[in-house]
Amino acid sequence: MNILIENYDTLEYLTEAGQWSKNPLDGKCFPATATAFRAAKLEAIGKFNIVCHIPGTNQFINLDHGRGKGMPVVALPSAAAEPPGGPVSP
Repeated sequence: MNILIENYDTLEYLTEAGQWSKNPLDGKCFPATATAFRAAKLEAIGKFNIVCHIPGTNQFINLDHGRGKGMPVVALPSAAAEPPGGPVSP
């Protein structure tokens, strides 16, 4: 039995290297639900699930859920910004 952090939106699992994988066998195993929950709250993800994965039967059991720190914010150019190459003349 493995306790994993699952990204709710992508259904990927947090790995030891801090990356995300579709393969639950690559996921970082936590010793307890509470430990996984605390770690997930620190991740730059939106919603997450704490799941129990049983490798022998490939079954999943949802144990808990919550929200991480949120997705990193990407600044979008404002509408008032000049286009590349400077202002456009009429």
